[in-house]
Amino acid sequence: MPKNSPTSLDPRSPLVLDTRELPRRPGVLRAVTRVVPAPADLGVELIGVPEGADLDLDLRMESVSEGVLVSGTVSGPVRGECGRCLREINDSVSVTIQELYAYENSTTDVTTEDDEVGRMQGDLIDLEPAVRDAVVLALPTNPLCRQDCPGLCLDCGVHLVDLPADHSHQQIDPRWAGLSQLTRTEE
Repeated sequence: MPKNSPTSLDPRSPLVLDTRELPRRPGVLRAVTRVVPAPADLGVELIGVPEGADLDLDLRMESVSEGVLVSGTVSGPVRGECGRCLREINDSVSVTIQELYAYENSTTDVTTEDDEVGRMQGDLIDLEPAVRDAVVLALPTNPLCRQDCPGLCLDCGVHLVDLPADHSHQQIDPRWAGLSQLTRTEE
């Protein structure tokens, strides 16, 4: 997040944490447990957390000398489709997050690049970028409904698991069709 972000955070937003009740003394902890609706586009092309689905946040805010260290877990449902057979996937994801949010005008705020650490805006912390990064990086880019998914038949598009073992689409080149007749008469 840029150091001088032109947008201000809404303290009522579900993924914004208010640190007013967390004293700025190193070692002070505050637990945060809440269920929030998932933001839009929290996923990759084939799989993701549905917008508005319940994300469970089980976090700890710890006051440190340069800011607030937020750590804990985020979990929620994921929906998508198998990359081989296109069947629906319903699963869940649970990820660990740990992010330092620097106090405004602290040494860390002044000496680090914009994208190295999170930045506090007054007493507010925007968790969405950290949650988004953790969840999206935990999702597979090519999800499978099961590890041994055989996929679809390349010729007819039917799920291979639903087809008999002898299923085939043998196409004979018309130039060799006469030879195929010879092998049938010998059988």
